[in-house]
Amino acid sequence: MHNADIPHHTPPEVTDPRQRRLILFAVCTALMAVIASVTGLNVAQPPLALDLNGTQSDVLWMINIYAISLSALLLPLGAAGDRWGRKPVLYIGLVTFAAANALAAIAMTTTQMLAARLLCGVGAAMIMPVTLSVITSVFPDEERSKAIGVWTAVAGGGGILGMFLSALLVDTIGWRWLFALPIVLAAISFVLALRSIPNTKDHSSHRFDIIGAMISIISIIGMVTFLHEGPVRGWLDPVTLSGLVAGILGSVGFIRWELCHPAPLLNVQLFSQRSLTSGSVTILVWFGVQAGVFIVLYPFFQAVLGWSGLLATVGLMPMAVLMMASSALAPMLSKRIGMRLTMATGMVLGATGLGLMAARVSVDGGYLSILPGMVAMGLGMGLSMTPSTETITSSLPAQQQGVASALNDVTRELGTSLGVALLGAVFATGYSLAVAARLDDVSPQAVDALQQGIAAAQALAKSEAPDGQPIYRLAQEAFVQGWQQAMWAGVVTILMLLVYVLIRGPETQERTA
Repeated sequence: MHNADIPHHTPPEVTDPRQRRLILFAVCTALMAVIASVTGLNVAQPPLALDLNGTQSDVLWMINIYAISLSALLLPLGAAGDRWGRKPVLYIGLVTFAAANALAAIAMTTTQMLAARLLCGVGAAMIMPVTLSVITSVFPDEERSKAIGVWTAVAGGGGILGMFLSALLVDTIGWRWLFALPIVLAAISFVLALRSIPNTKDHSSHRFDIIGAMISIISIIGMVTFLHEGPVRGWLDPVTLSGLVAGILGSVGFIRWELCHPAPLLNVQLFSQRSLTSGSVTILVWFGVQAGVFIVLYPFFQAVLGWSGLLATVGLMPMAVLMMASSALAPMLSKRIGMRLTMATGMVLGATGLGLMAARVSVDGGYLSILPGMVAMGLGMGLSMTPSTETITSSLPAQQQGVASALNDVTRELGTSLGVALLGAVFATGYSLAVAARLDDVSPQAVDALQQGIAAAQALAKSEAPDGQPIYRLAQEAFVQGWQQAMWAGVVTILMLLVYVLIRGPETQERTA
């Protein structure tokens, strides 16, 4: 294998428990800053568009450009951390990230905001893989699983917590202050890292795989663009198709190049290991389903139940808290029954939660109709994600933990984009079919409102139009039908993943030497 050509370097393990706690707090604080920035702008779209004189498309690009630049640069910058030292790459990333958020806070035009968000993504791509690779590099074997569980908890639940804090800032002070949260978190992490994190890196005699890095960037930008733009522009739009072509050709080119390179950015031969493949597939599917659920859940709270943005984020908290708790408990369960059965248990709980939401959701039932499903899904996600992350990091050599961490993060980002595109499309189709079956008895104005979506129907009801409330009720019921189709699609997806993991899931293994 290619890794035989790379001199092995065993990173120093940190033996002081207090230092390990500081390290874990430092990297999780940095991770929280990155995750919060992914979701933060979602709660500030209307005032953002108004103050910067931007269109809805502009605002979507402000959100998406961060995710695209982050996804595209994770793998090469994760490898750069392995080569140049994880600690200096973390420092550079934190400074870049904080500066970019400060620029975003004072942006006066959409162009300035787009540039700041692009720079945010660059900084985040330096930070995110290092946060996990530091844990896997310096924590001893007996503590590593617990630390990965805490990291996974923050990675899984941090987005919801970030949305809540961002919504609180937007509602009480203004949208510009939501960028203060990642700046403060980055500053705290920087100070803690100075005192606690040792520098670790790979000592390789080969040059950095620049061509592999460039091809990976093209491939990931292509695939993420395809998944982001397909639902907006249409799947046959030239921009969407160009992204698909770039993604496919880039992926094929990347695999061929890596197979020939003496020190590849990512040794693709390692995917023959059941642990790496099953862990990656599990992360991909789970984050896809999670993203697909959230794209329906958040507007359900706001448009169907009539909640504010802040209250909607509070409504998501039970799922986030239970996800974080079960992520921390997963390592103990894995020791008792093994990683594969722990992952499978999480999938059974997740599918049960999705099924409960699909079966029980109703307009009149409100929040309580979906709460049991949210509880089960939150528990299931945590149990599946922690061992999946550990199987990925343990499948790559110790000196390539930045690449392992980046692979885990890229899989998360691609899964999120895939879930939004596919489950979002299932929901939109279900809503449209439900509306189409009810159009015969409504006015032309109501037809337009219904076809635009539930937000337009809600606005019509608030305008006190004669048929506003009946039309809004019709839209609420159509939304619930679309919800049910999306949730049942999620159930089928998770059950397919369950069968795959039971057959080809990870076996007990040690980290690759």
